[in-house]
Amino acid sequence: MKLTLEVAGLVLTLFSFLPLIKSPLWWIRVLDFPKLHVALMLAATLVAYIVLYGVSGGRDMLMVGVWVLAILNQIRFVYNFTPLAPREALRTEEKVPANAFSLMIANVRMTNKKYDKFLKLVLRQDPDFLLINEPDKAWDDALSPELDERFPYSIKKPLENTYGMILYSKFKLLNSEVRFMVEEDIPSFYTAVELPSGLLFDLYTVHPQPPRLLKNTETREAELLIAAKHAKKSPHPAIVAGDLNDVAWSDTTKLFKQISGLIDPRVGRGFYNTYNAFIPLFRYPLDHVFYDTAFRLVSMKRLPKFGSDHFPIVITLNYEPKHQEEQPQLEADHEDHQEANELIQEGLEKGEERSEEKNGK
Repeated sequence: MKLTLEVAGLVLTLFSFLPLIKSPLWWIRVLDFPKLHVALMLAATLVAYIVLYGVSGGRDMLMVGVWVLAILNQIRFVYNFTPLAPREALRTEEKVPANAFSLMIANVRMTNKKYDKFLKLVLRQDPDFLLINEPDKAWDDALSPELDERFPYSIKKPLENTYGMILYSKFKLLNSEVRFMVEEDIPSFYTAVELPSGLLFDLYTVHPQPPRLLKNTETREAELLIAAKHAKKSPHPAIVAGDLNDVAWSDTTKLFKQISGLIDPRVGRGFYNTYNAFIPLFRYPLDHVFYDTAFRLVSMKRLPKFGSDHFPIVITLNYEPKHQEEQPQLEADHEDHQEANELIQEGLEKGEERSEEKNGK
């Protein structure tokens, strides 16, 4: 039993410190996800070891000390997403927000066929914008009869590779584009949105590849950072939303925020875990909304599951730029920009390599 606890402690300690290596290797980056799980399991291992065997001698003291450092290393990443941390995004103080709008995000899971259940959820929620990740033609065909009538504006790119995307809007969309920023078969959307008041903002939607067996993350990092650069240069206040296939506390997400200048409404509020809807003990925040300080938060909530492995999430924002200086934002320095440029270049090269492999060159 003692040896089992020691081995478990060693493995969990490696899980804690390996992600500090800045590498796109999938087996390192996937360890960005279970920060809280590793901390809890290692804490349980530590308590069990002390209760059963105590701490005697320099070896035990060193081992326990390393375990404590590994636990603290995990906690420092997730702390900002607990109510103990100061909130980054402020709530609106307007009793009747004049320029409020709601955005619902849902990864429907392409193989999920519960079209009616999802449609009922959308109609009940009645958002102003609906972003759908992973729709194929079957999903588009099932939703179009009802949603095309309810949402007069849309951008559609259904695909059979789990990276399709559809954006529905009640408000006018201007200069809309379907972009393939890194990989030729993974789209992202850009559009300017005109609110009923005439105010404009820019919306970017993304869904890069996740870290998975033998699939490293160069293209994910590149796509997120390219989106960050676009958002920073936008002529109007920007929002970036979608299934980012990355957790809110990763170094990549932090760099994304530094480059874009966008803020995260979850900081100081909670995790808002959206994946995996099928496994209660292993859930992470993968579906995100980052926005300019010109917006204030009205509300944010996770919606009930509908058959996908993701929970939908809905956020309501109010456009009130006169208060934007009151919300803090991260800023990028020269080293941050240099790191971002290097990651983008690596991702673009990897994207070209994957395209050549798919095309048989």
